[in-house]
Amino acid sequence: MEGKMKVAVMEGIGKMGYLERDIPVPEDDEVLVKLEYVGICGSDLHYYETGRMGDCIVEPPFVLGHEPAGVVVETGKNVTHLKPGDRVALEPGKTCGHCEFCRQGKYNLCPDVIFFATPPVNGVFQEYAAHEAGLCFKLPDNVDTMEGALIEPLAVGFHAAIEGGARIGQTAVITGAGCIGLVTLLALKAMGLTNIIVVDIMQNRLEKALELGATAVINGKEQDTVQEILRLTGGRGCDISFETAGTNITTEQLIRASRKGSNIVLVGYSSDGMLTMPSGLALDKELTFKTIFRYRHIYPMAIDAVAGGKVNLKGIVTNVFDFDDIQHAMDASVKEKATIVKSVVKIC
Repeated sequence: MEGKMKVAVMEGIGKMGYLERDIPVPEDDEVLVKLEYVGICGSDLHYYETGRMGDCIVEPPFVLGHEPAGVVVETGKNVTHLKPGDRVALEPGKTCGHCEFCRQGKYNLCPDVIFFATPPVNGVFQEYAAHEAGLCFKLPDNVDTMEGALIEPLAVGFHAAIEGGARIGQTAVITGAGCIGLVTLLALKAMGLTNIIVVDIMQNRLEKALELGATAVINGKEQDTVQEILRLTGGRGCDISFETAGTNITTEQLIRASRKGSNIVLVGYSSDGMLTMPSGLALDKELTFKTIFRYRHIYPMAIDAVAGGKVNLKGIVTNVFDFDDIQHAMDASVKEKATIVKSVVKIC
């Protein structure tokens, strides 16, 4: 397929613009996808606000966006499981396939991963993308491409729940009710947990958590989080917890509110990449800390959970922006966190 496509680029900190580029040509093992929706992730906003995240530094013009879904329009000659017209969710990270981590099946730890919108690799705030066919997952008829774009963050939630050892009968606590906190809530519910407490300081996000099935919420600005968790658990403490806010305060709260011998899953990144915590108390309680990085082998499960009605994925979306309005989409997502929980961009 020949022609030009419109690409949204970050021209500098807090500044978006557009370029025209050639529509990519798929290689033999790739498909060309006409993108329909791309989610705005917290990492996109971090790059947009500061120009970097950890050691990853943006060099404009740079294309953000790594939560895509769309329709296959062309296939490479070696592709047999997809055809033009198929709707797909794109897993954004292409790994080497031969390092020790890939051979162990832990491909999310591959040191040579090429991941959309992780500098220097451009993302997919654009009209078309060519991507490895094995990383494009066909969507069932009852899962649309907006939901397909949200499979990426949902995969993070499922990976956190699985790595943490979540199981039926546990009382779980999630600190942070942004997108990742909410998809962790959805994943836990899909896995059968029925007692899930969500903590945040923004009331609109807590209301969204209740809407999505949290059994209780705590406003950390107005309530004593630790005391409320203990009260809600009859003084026992939580069985498993997920830190998605990325702060010292919330990490310490979970250590204090956790039952002895329980698991704490660290999901959120702190602003400076550092955490301080009462390690002595963690030792006394023999707590287990788990950390996660993205996900692995999760897309089929996540898609099946949405198709089977176990996950209300559209429920996390509060705002849909047109592709032509990308500057406003980014600015609003940064500045209006009191009302915006999750934004997606409608490409076409």
